[in-house]
Amino acid sequence: MAADSGTGAERLAALADERVDHRFKGLPPDADGLTVGELAAQRRNLFSGGFTTPVLALSAERLEHNLRLMETYSVRHGLSFAPHGKTSMAPQLFQRQIEHGAWGITLAVPHQVRVARAFGVQRVFLANEVVDASALEWVSLQLADDPGFRFVCYVDSVRGVELMDSALRGSRRPVDVVVELAAGEGARTGVRTEEECSAVADAVAGVDTLRLVGVAGYEGEVPDADSERVRGWLRRLVSLAVDFDKDGRFDGVEEIVVSAGGSAWFDAVADVFAGIPELSLPVLKLLRSGAYVSHDDGHYRKITPFNRVPEEGSLQPAFRLWAQVVSRPSVEQAFVNAGKRDAAYDLDLPEAQVVRADGGERPADGITVTGLSDQHAWIRTDEGVELQVGDWVGMGLSHPCTSFDKWELIPVVEQDGTVVDYIRTYF
Repeated sequence: MAADSGTGAERLAALADERVDHRFKGLPPDADGLTVGELAAQRRNLFSGGFTTPVLALSAERLEHNLRLMETYSVRHGLSFAPHGKTSMAPQLFQRQIEHGAWGITLAVPHQVRVARAFGVQRVFLANEVVDASALEWVSLQLADDPGFRFVCYVDSVRGVELMDSALRGSRRPVDVVVELAAGEGARTGVRTEEECSAVADAVAGVDTLRLVGVAGYEGEVPDADSERVRGWLRRLVSLAVDFDKDGRFDGVEEIVVSAGGSAWFDAVADVFAGIPELSLPVLKLLRSGAYVSHDDGHYRKITPFNRVPEEGSLQPAFRLWAQVVSRPSVEQAFVNAGKRDAAYDLDLPEAQVVRADGGERPADGITVTGLSDQHAWIRTDEGVELQVGDWVGMGLSHPCTSFDKWELIPVVEQDGTVVDYIRTYF
């Protein structure tokens, strides 16, 4: 059965009816048996309301700021926006992004599409080639059962087209596809040359189960990426769309999809896409940046395009991981009770930012995270730094994509510590 908007709305509302129990780390033990909605209605304080460490908090104010900023940015630059939902895999955030003007949600694998559909998402861009027959059969049924469902995915090989066609024969609606142009030799997925792109497009034209609707790719994989190289690849992508249009490859479609945009170079995407010439059909200029929703205190803070174009605004890191000092074996060393199970560590280590002790909060000056074990963060303290067993340390995290996936229920916290909501994730 297709996940229509009514079913999706009901399932979103039903998230508040889920019972709080041992599955959700960091939540107050005395909340067991309450529903998520009941716990949220109590508006407990993160620091005095019984929450246990480690606990990940998502700032209510910063989350809203980031949602509004990217909505404004997309409108200003004439872009449609399909943020990459694999960053959070949180249907509540999918819905808030759509409410803030998103065209739909980008995802990476079929399981993620099933989650989005279960919660009523009507437009999905799958930034991958799908060759799993069972997954394609499910997509075909979704398209057949729900005329309002829009699904677009990559194709990047003739072999992939053949496998997709074999799995989809007999489908009532063709699957919309875009040819993925690789970001260069040695990059990730995608077709390496324009000649090979034409061969893949020819293969699509030769079957009834697929419909070519555009071109796409991911500029974040450009080797030795800099502004010039990224813009050069984006111009190749636009030229591919122009050439395909001249060759009549988009006959019969309603609009031409041209899509790119990770979280590092969306300013370049906006610039180059602004120069797309008039084509035979309207162009859906689809930006897919996803890490913005929570931003971070590491990798993305350093590379965000808003650093290069500050007049556009500024994203705000919305995550803070709170852990407690459980060991202070020497004057220069301490350990807190959060580790690899709790914190992103694939790009940068957590950043100690604040210390809470005796009801007060102070900057974590002279306190550095130097490593992570499974359930401990290794802390180095400078000479004279006061840090005691029992103190809470608030840490900023790098890489949202590997922060959300460690927490199934995340408190949304206002600036004064009041917990106003809980975000459910599905990884």
